[in-house]
Amino acid sequence: MFRRATGLLARRLMSSSGSRARPYSTDLPAAPTEDSTFVEAWKKVIPNIEPPKTPLSFMKPRPATPSSIPSKLTVNFVLPYASELSTKEVDMVIIPATTGQMGVLPGHVATIAELKPGVLSVHEGNEVKKYFISSGFAFIHANSYADIVAIEAVPVDQIDPSLVQKGLAEFTQKLSSASTDLEKAEAQIGVGVHSALNSALTG
Repeated sequence: MFRRATGLLARRLMSSSGSRARPYSTDLPAAPTEDSTFVEAWKKVIPNIEPPKTPLSFMKPRPATPSSIPSKLTVNFVLPYASELSTKEVDMVIIPATTGQMGVLPGHVATIAELKPGVLSVHEGNEVKKYFISSGFAFIHANSYADIVAIEAVPVDQIDPSLVQKGLAEFTQKLSSASTDLEKAEAQIGVGVHSALNSALTG
């Protein structure tokens, strides 16, 4: 009896979800460029002064999801202190996700991926630009836009191999001599990051 009930429930859920498919965020209409509720409230209180600009006023409308797969992937790659790529059209990016290396092409399914220390490769024609990133997130949208947010990033060709080897040796020594859980955790993080840096230089 219980098995029949769960089967019927599952069929009902599937049929109802088919009729009311939840849209992707990029399938929704573009957001308005101003907060109408705020503007109306402002004009009631101070009708003689124009309302100030809100963050929404400076946002570009969300690009619509194209009917066909575009030939390029539009990438935004930002750090807390800089913007490395802004609406850059590329052929592909390969990101170091915690689940493994993930290639992203135009038309990729909408995804959110956590990033681990590793190499971010940006492919544009025959040119490949590589960055080493420490961590972050990648947001892949259904409209062939990719937003990549990293805590730290540096072009691979600017990394000093001798400093990487020195840091790896130091953290390996700290790991072997660690006496507390905190010291061991800090040393393991250092070894992991420097090992990833070394792999980026030799790979």
